[in-house]
Amino acid sequence: MGRIIAIANQKGGVGKTTTAINLSACLAEAGQKVLTVDMDPQGNATSGLGLEKGYVENTVYQMLIGECELEECIQSSVQENLDVIASDVNLAGAEIELLEFDDKETILRGCLRHIKEQYDFIIIDCPPSLSILTINAMTAADTVIVPIQCEYYALEGLSQVLRNINLIKKKLNPSLELEGVVFTMYDARTNLSLEVVENVKAYLKENIYKTIIPRNVRLAEAPSYGMPINLYASRSAGAESYRLLAAEVIGRGKEA
Repeated sequence: MGRIIAIANQKGGVGKTTTAINLSACLAEAGQKVLTVDMDPQGNATSGLGLEKGYVENTVYQMLIGECELEECIQSSVQENLDVIASDVNLAGAEIELLEFDDKETILRGCLRHIKEQYDFIIIDCPPSLSILTINAMTAADTVIVPIQCEYYALEGLSQVLRNINLIKKKLNPSLELEGVVFTMYDARTNLSLEVVENVKAYLKENIYKTIIPRNVRLAEAPSYGMPINLYASRSAGAESYRLLAAEVIGRGKEA
């Protein structure tokens, strides 16, 4: 049975999409069968995995509003072992259109249920807000990974995400759990990065990934080439970090 993991943080600019792209790619590289679902109208996970936004006929938008079946949306073998359900700007309109649906919070769960067993991991990239799209993702997910940037307001953002996870667990998805927190954009040269890591560890006490993603020029460049980091700069510190994170994610599944 596959694991569905939502990558979520209501704060923008924390490395959420970077984590969705590169964790997906490194899980696939490690031999796992992966489906990445782009639930962000910005479509950055779509373009970051080499698909051209606006040129994919059937996207997650068409799937959610019932214009096509899930199988028609899957872009197969974007990378070996990696399939993608793309997004584009039309998804922003779904926010309003879905309000008319009775099951508006659970549409994605209903769609993914049929194919969950075909994949080892389904990774969902959420928009940077608690919208109906994020609620759908968390209602469909087994667990949530929360990327946190090593900066001053990190703990504030984390508290908000944890509140939302608990709310969705209570109202819509009783089995939802925090998969873990992953630190991103870590700069070993600054005391602040170290302080943020220590503060979050003291606050959470568990569910923190050992792997810390560093600030890395190659990681920042890769999306503009439509490539995940393991293909764009295989030997970079960013690529090695996401490989280690993928290994940790696989390992946690075996412990469960």
